[in-house]
Amino acid sequence: MAPFGLSALTSRLRGPGPGKPAAWAAPPGSWSRPFGLGWEQPYTVRYASNLDDGPSHGMPLGGFGAGCIGRAPDGNFNLWHLDGGEHWFGTLPDCQFSLFESGAKGRRAHALAVKPQADASRPEAGEPLGAWDWYPASTTERSTGTYAARYPLSWTEYEGVFDAQVGVQAFSPILPGDYQRSSYPVAVFVWTLSNPTDAPLDLSLLLSWRNTTGWFTNTDPSAAVTFRDDGSPEHNYVPAIGQGAGQRNRQVDGDGLSGVLLEGVLCEPIAEGQGQWCLATSPQEGVQVQRCSRWDPSGSGAELWEPFAREGSIPQSDNDRASSASEAASAALAVRFRLEPGESRQIPLVISWDLPVTAYATGSRALRRYSDFFSASGTNAAAIAAEALRDWPAWLQQIEAWQQPVLARTDLPEALRMALFNELYDLASGGSLWTAASSADPVGQFGVLECLDYAWYESLDVRLYGSFALLQLWPELDKAVLRSFARAIPAADATPRPIGWYFTQGKGRVEAARKLAGATPHDLGAPNERPFEATNYTAYQDCNLWKDLASDFVLQVWRTFKLAPNGEDLRFLADCWPAAVQALHYLKAFDTNNDGLPDNGGAPDQTFDDWPLKGVSAYCGALWIAALEAALAMAQRLQLDLGLDTSGDQRTFGSWLEQSRSNFDRLLWNGEFYKIDAESGTPVVMADQLCGDFYARLLGLPSVVADERAQSALRAVKEACFEGFQGGRLGVANGLRRDGTPLDPNGTHPLEVWTGINFGLAAYYRLMEQGDTALAICGAVVEQVYGGGLQFRTPEAITGVNTFRACHYLRAMAIWALWATHTNWQGIPGAEREAA
Repeated sequence: MAPFGLSALTSRLRGPGPGKPAAWAAPPGSWSRPFGLGWEQPYTVRYASNLDDGPSHGMPLGGFGAGCIGRAPDGNFNLWHLDGGEHWFGTLPDCQFSLFESGAKGRRAHALAVKPQADASRPEAGEPLGAWDWYPASTTERSTGTYAARYPLSWTEYEGVFDAQVGVQAFSPILPGDYQRSSYPVAVFVWTLSNPTDAPLDLSLLLSWRNTTGWFTNTDPSAAVTFRDDGSPEHNYVPAIGQGAGQRNRQVDGDGLSGVLLEGVLCEPIAEGQGQWCLATSPQEGVQVQRCSRWDPSGSGAELWEPFAREGSIPQSDNDRASSASEAASAALAVRFRLEPGESRQIPLVISWDLPVTAYATGSRALRRYSDFFSASGTNAAAIAAEALRDWPAWLQQIEAWQQPVLARTDLPEALRMALFNELYDLASGGSLWTAASSADPVGQFGVLECLDYAWYESLDVRLYGSFALLQLWPELDKAVLRSFARAIPAADATPRPIGWYFTQGKGRVEAARKLAGATPHDLGAPNERPFEATNYTAYQDCNLWKDLASDFVLQVWRTFKLAPNGEDLRFLADCWPAAVQALHYLKAFDTNNDGLPDNGGAPDQTFDDWPLKGVSAYCGALWIAALEAALAMAQRLQLDLGLDTSGDQRTFGSWLEQSRSNFDRLLWNGEFYKIDAESGTPVVMADQLCGDFYARLLGLPSVVADERAQSALRAVKEACFEGFQGGRLGVANGLRRDGTPLDPNGTHPLEVWTGINFGLAAYYRLMEQGDTALAICGAVVEQVYGGGLQFRTPEAITGVNTFRACHYLRAMAIWALWATHTNWQGIPGAEREAA
């Protein structure tokens, strides 16, 4: 692994060091890597059943909830999150850019990606597109280019192979406060080509693409649920990869657009996976556009490559014949032009898709948010591409404007500014769901998976940390999620389910009802069922017994009301108030000894769901006290500003609060830090023991504990769990003895560094005016993620033996909590805009 800390990563962000030849410099605040360079010791997965696609991950392209695609640092497209909430990873060699060049020094042509690996499961297929010439990868001795990303922007610069200077900037219109364009299923690639030689260069830029309409839907109607080796549920997903029946491609022209449409069968009503793709460019003077509507990618690819490599041409056709089930149909678009010495040209190429339906359980479906602006017919890919070709300069300008306040904060290390942007990737590629608007949901319903291994939406305990980005940049989506939880709290579902944790403990089958009335649900459901309606999908623990969820809900409601950049929303507060009252009453019922504080039950019953707590706990107790303070503040505002009579609730919550405060320190304070709980006798320093105090201070509520005790506890956490664990190289471990040794050397959660918990803890240190410690923690975690091959798949947990668990994790966006606590925060341009 590379050296720890922000300074080490920042040195890599800035490009070549002393004595190395000058090269293209990655833009400020971006993560960069030599093009196609392999990884020596990337992190690998901790549990064999968990997802590990390897380190070749780049920034996703596509709007929130629209499905997304990912182009890796080696130039290959390999991430295909086009079926809502589902994951498919694999390289399609024919989905590719290529470049032909002819000049005084001869001619050459390369696909602008490193050669993909052969499919080991199909040895009869041989090498992928054997006739094609692939771009050479960088080595430690020679760089052939650089990939850089600052979400939602990425750059790929090619060097040392072509005489022309070649680079591309790729992005989607991810714009804070814009609830229309942030949903668009489109990727814009702006190619810049320059001639630095003293002779003309003839160039041809090729975009080829596979028709994948009909692929991204589950062919297993049962979506059978099984349990992994860690006790968590997963469902069977068998996408229709490779099916070709009814696919057809044809040329399309319009105002400012020349392109190719890739279509498939359309049912009535349109089904999941059905729709269109479009490859398009804007006609320019001096640029010839060629289009091949159909070629066969299943062989060597010579029919397309030979004329391209010979003269920069492709066989022009407009053959819209429908494919049979066994056929593959790809299309291609090429732009040809000449560059005189010193001349440059910019070529925009757009890939758009229109797959408007997300299907859930049998007979249940939803339309994606972007269909509010382009209809739900599945025939709008060209219209989406045309808007992108018309508006991409304005989109790019708006992206640069909203990023500027973060880039300008030079008091924050560059690597931290980089991570603030790049951790937003999960809003697009984390299986995000964003439905069309309705009268009840004026911006639609929204959800991001906890992760791809734990595939259920918006886990409430996780988003306590991970939703800070949504709050600050798209506050109406944050409100939409919390309104969904408010509706779910009164609901009940008595369906019994086996609880996975008991299986892992060898305790046999223990069942529990799925959802009890008044219990705050853990999540908003899963993509294989009916999200937003059937909540509490996870069955690893009985979430009806969790002691943090009700507090999490109340605190997030008050946080969103107080901190949303578009101002205080009393209607939102009133909508959530009845559920908040019911949730707190439900949780208070777990106060078994009437000391005011809910008691943990012995089986893991909070966000550390493999870590048993017994009796009053510091983590849940502090959250409870902060939530009562928030509930009192809510009640007062609703009575004062809306005239609601909340006096009875204020008396109740006030009496609970007084009792809780009088007992919290008495039961848990040990003179230096807060014990993990009151009854288990576990002798560890829990890193996140005072999350509730962090929230209270952040929201301007009375602190949960006295300043001197908070500082003492934070000092113990720093010494035991950060400096005492791997010398601070990895981040803060969840729980160690005071001397930094593990209670159980084989423990799970206590010996893991949770990325999101670390970012939240760093924000707490920042609030307590310990900025150096905050940056040291963030630096260690950012170094591990972006130096260890975990970029754009940030996991929940990393370990001291170079393994990770649960990639593409929602909680890691807690890095935006640090921005929320930063001094003189001025917000982000655009985020304060009202919903469209």
